[in-house]
Amino acid sequence: MPQHFDRSEYAARMERLTARMAEQKLDAMLLFAQESMYWLTGYDTFGYCFFQTLIVKADGTMTLLTRSADLRQAKRTSNIDNIVIWVDRMKADPTVDLRNLLSEMDLLGARIGIEYDTHGMTGRIARLLDNQLTNFCETSDASYLVSELRLTKSPAEIAHVERAAALADDALDAALPLIRAGGDEAAILAAMQGAVLSGGGDYPANEFIIGSGPDALLCRYKAGRRTLADKDQLTLEWAGVKAHYHAAMMRTIVIGEPSTRHRELYAACHDAIKAIEEVLRPGQTFGDVFDTHARIMDERGLARHRLNACGYSLGARFSPSWMEHQMFHTGNAQPILPDMSLFVHMIIMDSERETAMTLGHTYLTTAEAPRALSRHPLALVQR
Repeated sequence: MPQHFDRSEYAARMERLTARMAEQKLDAMLLFAQESMYWLTGYDTFGYCFFQTLIVKADGTMTLLTRSADLRQAKRTSNIDNIVIWVDRMKADPTVDLRNLLSEMDLLGARIGIEYDTHGMTGRIARLLDNQLTNFCETSDASYLVSELRLTKSPAEIAHVERAAALADDALDAALPLIRAGGDEAAILAAMQGAVLSGGGDYPANEFIIGSGPDALLCRYKAGRRTLADKDQLTLEWAGVKAHYHAAMMRTIVIGEPSTRHRELYAACHDAIKAIEEVLRPGQTFGDVFDTHARIMDERGLARHRLNACGYSLGARFSPSWMEHQMFHTGNAQPILPDMSLFVHMIIMDSERETAMTLGHTYLTTAEAPRALSRHPLALVQR
């Protein structure tokens, strides 16, 4: 099966990783984040819901410890040559298998970095792992080492991000004719996801968000569908996905004549996102982006209606979330660099008046001004 990137791309990623490991004096890394394994090797699976880890030594050699169900998955989708299977059984403790494997790899007494902050690491696994390694080696929390390397995208990655953005636009195009009085949320959702899949894209790392009426004020997916009324509001947050790379968008669409409050909130969203476009460039930080958002919202008396974050980095991600670690929130000193794919969202939820307004899409940063990846304008959408 051809991988999504050529050998030179994976080799360059390994070189960046081992260089960072050398800086931090790490003899090995235990990768538990599926996106880290995917980025480094192409390995593509949802098997991280069980115990598995990719051991990467300072010299670039790799060994995957996983279950039998993922043996062929790894061989088919990755460039990993050495794959070791731990056996499913009653009261199995695969961290014992891991310790034995690390011993065979001459890592007794080594300094090993571990990805703890990931959906592939449960609390139970962390406790078992620490118990096995306490007297075996020196460990450190290296949760963000690969995550930080993934922040800037290569030209090959950018091509996938751009295709993902086009699929996100296609999803909105498919939804708009169905958004009207009497429209069915189920049909809208099916059309959006269908546009991504039929366009050669993938499932997203989390569900598309859809909610109308009072549920337009929710920021998460929930079960249940509704028919749109003559005067209504519909909040959508979705992503185009290609080779697991995400490009997200967000809109609150008004059915019928927008209320005065809808127009006020839209103006705040629009002004804030345009101001952020002036900040979303090298020399600024993720915290500066949030501060711009907060200042504009707060000046308009919307402090209690806004959120405490206004976006995040995007990339190749796996369930249950397409959000990267690096977010736009107060105090985040992460510098903005060229070739980052960043989702900027404005979310205002006025619970007192049951009025929602959101606006957002994905940008690619450059050496100067950011480039919006959506072909759709930031206009207020009315149906």
